[in-house]
Amino acid sequence: MTAYIITQLGFLLKLVVAGICGAVIGYERKNRLKEAGIRTHMLVALGAALIMLVSKYGFGDVLFQNGYSLDPSRIAAQIVSGIGFLGAGMIFIRKQSINGLTTAAGIWATAGIGMAIGADLYFAGIATTVLVFIVQVIFHRNFKWIRVPAAKQINILADGSGDSICFIQEKFLGEHIEIIDLKAGKAENGLIEIEVYVKLPPNYDASQLLDLFQASPHIKSIEY
Repeated sequence: MTAYIITQLGFLLKLVVAGICGAVIGYERKNRLKEAGIRTHMLVALGAALIMLVSKYGFGDVLFQNGYSLDPSRIAAQIVSGIGFLGAGMIFIRKQSINGLTTAAGIWATAGIGMAIGADLYFAGIATTVLVFIVQVIFHRNFKWIRVPAAKQINILADGSGDSICFIQEKFLGEHIEIIDLKAGKAENGLIEIEVYVKLPPNYDASQLLDLFQASPHIKSIEY
């Protein structure tokens, strides 16, 4: 009886540790106002840890019976495949911008952490939690020594004159901003709505775009 209680407490410890690790990652995502927060990441880690426990210990009563052959790694493989559906639900496309990729990757990593805890790999699971948290926090900042270009979707409302689009193109060219795609359509009151997808130079402050067109008589509003 004592051995049984110790075993069950060991299972509880694995689930608690997995839940805590998931909550740490979810806390960082929640602070970024992302869709998947503390509860989602905790549930993913807890579920993955539970499934790993079932994979390892749930078939002990039939393991040594004739005709039974079990492969515990099969369930772990199914977790890796199945978590992709949850991650896909975090990704959404708005016009030409894609959001949710980092959150989906975090969900996938959280599932791996839960699997590691469930498989008695405490150090690997906790170390991965720390590393994922560091990656999410540190690399979310902008570092001047990392020169990486950025892409932006810009919506511009301009007057109906033929010079508006040429003026916009010249302004972007003068700032060394590459236009990847440009679409224009009619809006209300004779205005035209212009959608521009641009590639900003490394470390370019997107707020400068507002000042770029502020003094222009052609531009009525700009949104990015």
